[in-house]
Amino acid sequence: MTTIRFIHTADLHLGSPFKGMADVPQSLLEALRNSTLKAFQQLIDYALASKPDFMLIAGDLYDGEDRNLRAQLKFQEGMEKLHEADIPVFLSHGNHDHLAGTWTRVALPPNVHVFADTVETVGIQVNGEDVAIHGFSYKERHVRTPMIRHYPPAAGNRFEIGMLHGSMAGDDTHAVYAPFTKEELLEKRYDYWALGHIHMRQQLHSDPPIMYPGNIQGRHRNEKGMKGFYEVELSKTETALHFIPASNILFEEMEVDCSGLRHANEWIKRCRETLDPPETKIGRIVELVLTGVDAETAELFSQAPENEWLEVLREHMEEMEPFVWIRSLDIERRSTGIHAAPNGMVETILTTMEEWSVDDWRSTLQDVYQHVRMSKYLDVLDETDIIRIKLDAKRLIETEMTRME
Repeated sequence: MTTIRFIHTADLHLGSPFKGMADVPQSLLEALRNSTLKAFQQLIDYALASKPDFMLIAGDLYDGEDRNLRAQLKFQEGMEKLHEADIPVFLSHGNHDHLAGTWTRVALPPNVHVFADTVETVGIQVNGEDVAIHGFSYKERHVRTPMIRHYPPAAGNRFEIGMLHGSMAGDDTHAVYAPFTKEELLEKRYDYWALGHIHMRQQLHSDPPIMYPGNIQGRHRNEKGMKGFYEVELSKTETALHFIPASNILFEEMEVDCSGLRHANEWIKRCRETLDPPETKIGRIVELVLTGVDAETAELFSQAPENEWLEVLREHMEEMEPFVWIRSLDIERRSTGIHAAPNGMVETILTTMEEWSVDDWRSTLQDVYQHVRMSKYLDVLDETDIIRIKLDAKRLIETEMTRME
């Protein structure tokens, strides 16, 4: 039984600027800005060691349409190494690094095939077997049309793999580009669907596999946990999927049980014990949720501003290796009964927010995003940003309004 083996990755976002992290120390900010490049190096090193038959990169190699020059050169260097190892690469560009962007051109070696802006099929032979790989690159940033309609059905006498940077139709948790349904993918009768665009690792179907590998390095609080890529062993009868970690910095949310605490030094000790598990080998950026806060513990925390507690804890974490940066503190009082459930005003506000359109959100946020000094620190506001802002606003309102009761 013939088996082909390949790497499926997507959403590298090389050169991500990590905006919105202005409060971190300069040394950590540099580590963040290099993290996508280091994760990419992990990908290349793994490929050189494991020698897959080929590699698939399903969109958003770069973070922006201007394609950071340093990131391009690092990518080209990685592709040259794969070329020397005789590893073909098939890549498509997504909504972030679409073909209409402006950038300094960097020539890629001949082992790299870049898909055009219309769906095309590229053939390759592996172990005497024919393999057909179907895909396309984004012509411009917003591809709203269901490109799945242009993918040919499987021929039946070869391995068939589809590459598609897009999202499920009707899923409004992310900006919807090149929409498709699972049924449309299955109708093509391909052996594997290599998806990109959604940064959360997930399997939409098992036979045949329809896979989002997620991105290779988390870039903000909504991309928590270990990120990486898949090594896939594929035959006509079965598939083995191996997730390969690539992150060199983790975004995490961790809970610290504060029950029974009466002194600040006890709290710091408990935080250190929670944040210093022996198996951790990479740096972490942590949102700390303080649970079990009874009335007396709440009184302890009320004796200093929340930002002072945060600064003190950061100072005590400075010598930890690998580093731990406390992004925020959330004193979870609601579970203790100290505050009542959200009142009618909160419900009214949240209902109103749910009814806002994308244009309503842009209008509400325009003072920030059009501010002459602030604008250089902010990305162009798209649907994904609005979804994230909406969720953060809901959480903030629920927390702050209940604290006032």
